[in-house]
Amino acid sequence: MIASAFSPEDLRAHPAREDFVTLPPEFGTRFMLVVDTEEEFDWGAPFDRNSRSVTVCAAMRRGQEYFRAAGVKPLYVTDYPVIDDPQAGPMLAEWQARGEADVGAHCHPWVNPPHEEEVSTANSFAGNLPEALERAKITALRDRIAEVTGRTPLAFRAGRYGVGPNTGRILADLGFQLDTSVRSRFDYSAQAGPDFSDLPVKPWYAGPAKALIELPLSTAYAGPLGRMGGRLQTLIERGGLAAGVLSRARLLQRIPLTPEGVSAAEAMRGIDALLAEGVRLLMFSFHSPTLEPGHTPYVRTQADLTAFYRWWDSVLNYLALRGVASAGVGDVLAACGPR
Repeated sequence: MIASAFSPEDLRAHPAREDFVTLPPEFGTRFMLVVDTEEEFDWGAPFDRNSRSVTVCAAMRRGQEYFRAAGVKPLYVTDYPVIDDPQAGPMLAEWQARGEADVGAHCHPWVNPPHEEEVSTANSFAGNLPEALERAKITALRDRIAEVTGRTPLAFRAGRYGVGPNTGRILADLGFQLDTSVRSRFDYSAQAGPDFSDLPVKPWYAGPAKALIELPLSTAYAGPLGRMGGRLQTLIERGGLAAGVLSRARLLQRIPLTPEGVSAAEAMRGIDALLAEGVRLLMFSFHSPTLEPGHTPYVRTQADLTAFYRWWDSVLNYLALRGVASAGVGDVLAACGPR
């Protein structure tokens, strides 16, 4: 077991061997799609409490229709501006009521009440806030989602993956059952965020009394040096010439399962690498503003949006070829059960 510097209740703590989820054989190998459902804002600008625009509802409807037709049940983890929007909130509620999607919570603290903290990069990670304030923000978000959708959310993802020492206890107290905040094999400590470098890519029971199921985002180490990915993590995070040479030569690539900045060919290599590691639940994600050109670096033009959907055509076909089926929140809860 890898020693952890964190309390066992801390979502940043490495799980003990006995904490890993054992999925039943009948679950097979599955994938989930989690959409970080959030306001549009300039990713290159400082965080702004007044940047709360939600204008992509039509684009989200087109995206949802695409995934519904493909047999995918997305989990929309929504932040406060989206669920509070008079069009977007009821739209998400409608999809959930029809059984086409699940709705979870996604806390962007700078636009999530109560607004008591200074807006800063460090405070954009909610886990850095005082426990009482982090709790108040997540409670307000949970309650607004329940009010709009008629259901209390069970799944959570921290904005910017920003969990901290108190997040697990807060989520357990508020009735959440699934967390998908951990971005394994990534390190955000240079921005005052969490370091997930050493965390695994298979689900585990986490938080107080291991009451939460942690579903880490899927990131593969692919290539002949893939087994050395953990030892070369610092080099990968630093980037530069050495990391670039390894990646371009396909000797070692860190591949997150997302259409944002990752080619379909790379994603398929990542799928293969994760399946070879024995991962039986693959976690895909992207941001809702990517569904309309001009809001994120990944889709600037209509041609980019066409390429986005072609990416999904290719990847979903490949998942079917590999026998990997879609799963929703209910499927995962039924398969994992309590620890």
